[in-house]
Amino acid sequence: MCGIIGIISDYNVADRLIEGLKRLEYRGYDSAGIATIYNGENIGRRRAKGKLKNLIKENTDIPLPGLIGIGHTRWATHGEPTVDNAHPHASEKVAVVHNGIIENFRELRENLSAKGHEFDTETDTETIVHLITDYMAQGQSPREAAASALKELEGAFALAIIFDGEDNLMIGARRGSPLVLGYGVDEKDGAEMYLGSDAIALSHLTNKIAYLDEGDRVEITKNTAQVYDEDGNAVEREIHEVDAASGSIDKGNYNHFMMKEIYEQPTVVGQTISTLIDPLKGHVELPDLPFNLADIDRVTIIACGTSFYAAMVAKYWLEQIGRIQVDVDIASEFRYREPIMSKGGLSIFISQSGETADTLAALRYAAEQGQHILSILNVAQSSMERESDVVLHTHAGPEVGVASTKAFTCQLAVLACFSIAHAVARGTINAEEENRLCVALSEVPARMADVLHHDEAIQEMAQEVAKARDVIYLGRGLEYPIAMEGALKLKEISYIHAEGYAAGEMKHGPIALIDDAVPIIVIAPSGRLYEKTVSNMQEVIARKGQVYFFTDIEGAKTDGEAAIATVALPMLDEFVTPLLHAIPVQLLSYHVAVAKGTDVDQPRNLAKSVTVE
Repeated sequence: MCGIIGIISDYNVADRLIEGLKRLEYRGYDSAGIATIYNGENIGRRRAKGKLKNLIKENTDIPLPGLIGIGHTRWATHGEPTVDNAHPHASEKVAVVHNGIIENFRELRENLSAKGHEFDTETDTETIVHLITDYMAQGQSPREAAASALKELEGAFALAIIFDGEDNLMIGARRGSPLVLGYGVDEKDGAEMYLGSDAIALSHLTNKIAYLDEGDRVEITKNTAQVYDEDGNAVEREIHEVDAASGSIDKGNYNHFMMKEIYEQPTVVGQTISTLIDPLKGHVELPDLPFNLADIDRVTIIACGTSFYAAMVAKYWLEQIGRIQVDVDIASEFRYREPIMSKGGLSIFISQSGETADTLAALRYAAEQGQHILSILNVAQSSMERESDVVLHTHAGPEVGVASTKAFTCQLAVLACFSIAHAVARGTINAEEENRLCVALSEVPARMADVLHHDEAIQEMAQEVAKARDVIYLGRGLEYPIAMEGALKLKEISYIHAEGYAAGEMKHGPIALIDDAVPIIVIAPSGRLYEKTVSNMQEVIARKGQVYFFTDIEGAKTDGEAAIATVALPMLDEFVTPLLHAIPVQLLSYHVAVAKGTDVDQPRNLAKSVTVE
């Protein structure tokens, strides 16, 4: 999860920018860089691949002066982890650091190329640089050019921007990705202002932080900060005092880590997708594999808890587009069945920590059976990583809340990319279909940000659901595992008994549970199974079930009329709906738990990582 820091000061900033980047190392990164305005006029940069010690050496060998600067730690997304692709990106007029993903960067890039702009990298961030530069070439001021460019950007992002010849101006902006504003020391020590991707980046500089709201743009000088909302209105954001000395991961302006992590999903899912999809070519690029995907004739996916539901979604994907037999197993049961595994098959293991005891034991069993081992992990250098043939990393960053949210959707993102690459290798989809699916995945982060706008409506739902003793979740196809995940979330943090069912199974027993005291959460995006799911929903309504309906805009127009409440979600390709529809069930569980007064981040009897059987 990339990190941002910006400082505008009366003193040289390079060393303190690097110190801020050190505090962001917990997010993970593969390159880093800083840019300053030196001599009050020119943009200078120092960038390096690998660890911060390489950047420190670059700046020690040729120190970079300047009273204003921006810094960045980068996980490779658009473009490989090279010095050229490292942030900050710059032209002669502007330098930018960027977290997130620019969804329409290809279209913008083509338009700018037609105007004569020459691009040095394949990154989406460089497009922002050229777009702002282009507006400045048309005579707009830096403030005007930044505002104009922001109106054209689609996606989820946080930005910090500096300008040639402007050593007392920095512009920040956020949409779907967090950004904080820091207020500097008192006048006797000099005036300063700061930007950071979170409070940790600024913990060595200040304890006075304002959290920018969705869509905010901020213009800062050494001693002023003016925030504008997404409609361009000048606004104020509350200043908080944080524990600057601790440098620990903080909740920001959220009441719980779980809510913060739900809201981080547009950013971290975007970054995870971008590590595996080449947006210019529209195809998935996996790391080198020590086996040939085309030779794999059977896949086994093994995981625990929420990761098991990610595995169930992947089973649908791999079978539907890869046309291969897939088995999904709960890790704690797997090796005790002593399953027969054909040598040379592929076993996929999913774990946030990489230390899950049941999953690690299952991995060792599969390895003994001659399986190729691929693990999907969020923590580098874990036990599972060391014992795997290949690892695909999620880029969720630290997840503090015990109930998994962003780790789950990042796992789905990796599994979706792998499923596409696998289908291409087997020849079951062509280049055109691969491109379509890649484009659909690239749209997910921005649509996730749209889903978060329904938070207030879901909170209202939660007030009624919180009164229940039992809750049922229904879904079909790709939404069936999301129904089970929604039920698990509710059980974990609200302690309400909940079950997730395949909607078509209601008539085979569970319908006996339905009465007017049982909330029914129905997840039904438009697609092949929509009409069947709505039919099952009507059966529930006929038996006085209290239905809460999550669907897309087209489906919500008529079919949700008999529901207690309906949330109209963005319409996306059916392939990617599990990533999108995970968010409303997370939000519902969160608000129910808050309404009941339970410990959201550390629910009773649960641990974040289960390291014993």
